Amino acid sequence: MNSEIVVGLDIGTTKIACLVGRKMENNKIEILGIGKSESIGVTRGVVSNIEKTVQSIRAAVEEAERESGVNIRLVNVGIAGQHIKSLQHRGMRTRRNVEEEISQVDIDALVEDMHKLVMLPGEEIIHALPQEYTVDSETGIKDPIGMCGSRLEANFHIITGQITAIKNIYKCVTKAGLTVHELTLEPLGSAAAVLSQEEKEAGVVLVDIGGGTTDVAIFQDGIIRHTAVIPFGGNIITEDIKHGCTIMRNQAELLKVKFGSALATENKDNEIVCIPGLKGREPKEISLKNLANIIQARMDEIIEHVYYEIRNSGYEKQLIGGIVLTGGGSQLKHMKQLVEYITGMDCRIGYPNEHVVKAKNENLLIPAMSTGVGLVIYGLEKFTVTPSSENQPMEIPSAERKTTTPSKDKQRETKASAGFLNRIKEFFDAEEE
Repeated sequence: MNSEIVVGLDIGTTKIACLVGRKMENNKIEILGIGKSESIGVTRGVVSNIEKTVQSIRAAVEEAERESGVNIRLVNVGIAGQHIKSLQHRGMRTRRNVEEEISQVDIDALVEDMHKLVMLPGEEIIHALPQEYTVDSETGIKDPIGMCGSRLEANFHIITGQITAIKNIYKCVTKAGLTVHELTLEPLGSAAAVLSQEEKEAGVVLVDIGGGTTDVAIFQDGIIRHTAVIPFGGNIITEDIKHGCTIMRNQAELLKVKFGSALATENKDNEIVCIPGLKGREPKEISLKNLANIIQARMDEIIEHVYYEIRNSGYEKQLIGGIVLTGGGSQLKHMKQLVEYITGMDCRIGYPNEHVVKAKNENLLIPAMSTGVGLVIYGLEKFTVTPSSENQPMEIPSAERKTTTPSKDKQRETKASAGFLNRIKEFFDAEEE
């Protein structure tokens, strides 16, 4: 494994997913391993319990490590949540040497200047994404590298988040014995996994319906134009079903996944499902039409929020590619039809196989995994240094491993028979003293 190995860690509200991938010769991605665990300490995309989140991260990472045979140390982590905000800003840089060509150094300096902007108290810049550039008086330039000019300007799409939420993510990852290489806004990751370059050029809205939040990213002319995080997702639908049908939460989740529909008109009046009652009580009969009515009421609200963001962006009339739905919530039956009915825009379900050439388990490449796959792709695009010194295949000399092993690591027994695997486990079983 001489090629770059990148790990994406999606810390979601319902699940934590860890995906290991590498770039192939044709610029496609090979997914080497996927680890998944239930997310217990995250609420609406924000860490609410450090210890429980750490346990879930460790479980997902260990599973991905076993499947991929890679020693995971460095991860690209996704961030979402209600606290995420975005704004537009213009940056300018005056160059001393007019004859010298504009290089990546100039662009990096311009981006660095954006990161120095004064934010509201408690907020921090996560991304400063350049849009069109202006060189002297020439506007609408996508890539100014190689041009000459004295004044370089750019419009920036700036994404901010709460410092406390960001620090809590770093704390969880560090406590799990890992290092954050980069923090990425989750809708940007999802977009990298499910959108084609043609769609981004034509104009498209990515809607990632997760457990706790619904993320929106709007692209036009190949450039990110608008991002938003809506504080509703699949979990609130489960809560609605739980209260509306007076059943247990786990029963509500099963009903939603197996029989749920986003369009009540698609269900017949006589379709009924029977739910086992609590100890000593009669089973409960639930009408699938009633279930769909509950789901549709909440989905209508979420899609209206999305449509508001589309109109608010100012690009509503320029989105030829329509809407691409992804995330676990997009797997609800008749979602595509409901979105098209409310927005009047074309819609498709996005699967994270746009840039993936192969995976050990193709069945896991479902819309719910879009963010994790996207974090791997996003990480590989950003990587300038081969991370093989951090994310290595299992067979590493023990002396080399000890240089990166925290001194407080405590080894536990594992069922795996391979000696290397036993020793590598040290990385993930660190206990804070």
